[in-house]
Amino acid sequence: MFGNKIKRQIKIQIETQIRDLKLYLENNYKDLAIEARKEAISLIEEHYKKGNLKEKDYMKYQKILGEYTELMKDYNHQQFYRT
Repeated sequence: MFGNKIKRQIKIQIETQIRDLKLYLENNYKDLAIEARKEAISLIEEHYKKGNLKEKDYMKYQKILGEYTELMKDYNHQQFYRT
């Protein structure tokens, strides 16, 4: 019972970070977008390693972030591909 609530909170936290990333990109806030992407990756990796995120959800978030990475490929004032 509590495990599902925690997992739901984790998903909300990750999805909020991804929404922030999208918002920053839409408003051309490159530095904030880069930082939001890094934070989203950290959250996803951390919770996946702890077992709080299913493989299916992990892959879904990886795909989403991969799409944003592609959009951000010309943001070359900072290197972020191998964070």
